[in-house]
Amino acid sequence: MVLTLWGTRGSLATPGPATARYGGNTSCVGVRGDDGTVLVLDAGTGIRGLGKTVDASVRRVNILLTHLHMDHIQGLGFFAPLFREDLEVRIFGPVSSHAGLRERLMRYLSPPLFPVSLRELPCTITLHEVPCGEFDIGEFRVTSALVCHPGPTVGYRIADGNGKVLTYLPDHEPALGASTFPSLPREWTSGGSLAAEADLLIHDSQYRADEYQRHVGWGHSSLTQALDFAALVDARHFVSFHHDPGHTDADIDRQMEEALAEAKPAFRVTAGLEGSSFAL
Repeated sequence: MVLTLWGTRGSLATPGPATARYGGNTSCVGVRGDDGTVLVLDAGTGIRGLGKTVDASVRRVNILLTHLHMDHIQGLGFFAPLFREDLEVRIFGPVSSHAGLRERLMRYLSPPLFPVSLRELPCTITLHEVPCGEFDIGEFRVTSALVCHPGPTVGYRIADGNGKVLTYLPDHEPALGASTFPSLPREWTSGGSLAAEADLLIHDSQYRADEYQRHVGWGHSSLTQALDFAALVDARHFVSFHHDPGHTDADIDRQMEEALAEAKPAFRVTAGLEGSSFAL
């Protein structure tokens, strides 16, 4: 599989020289399988750029939403393939205790927030509610499970036909409630089973360690905690994600340098830059 980061921010960042390398678009990752299967992980503003790369020969696109906070769905209505009559779009996403996925998405994709409603789109849309255990999409075996973040939120484990595993946990606070972290085995830690021995782990790394103390319970991790989580699950390659919109390129560089000096990880670590690609 080949994946590309189209948006790595937790909320829209002001574009300009200070954010030129890490970018300002919100969460979106494109994944392509060897058999041509197209997965889109979250529909933040980065999905607009991804949409321009979907070839006219593609007949099905699969969008996997982790949750329905605005920074993860605000690009959905600007995803150009939705306006193709010959395309099937399958959207996977979590339900709440009182509303299904369609009703929850319609709150955004309908007036007055958006001029076109979900039912008016010319493509063929099917909705699938998660978590729902394991399921297949083309060559990929997908596992979904609830993780620690305010509101119904899932993480995804995606295995390809060659046995390579990508785990996507963009909004995640596994340290919540733990006086020391990590203090539990990975099987008892939020997201632990999804990320176990992942070849590539994309994980929430929004805060510096000192910033996290002021945001406990907000559903996000410090980079230090994210590296601890990666060590706990024996990840082979860690990619930081969901950067704070108030952090400049220099801030994120410094955050990474300090966290690596403290953690000294035994696995590969890469800062998530918008536009970067990885092959597994």
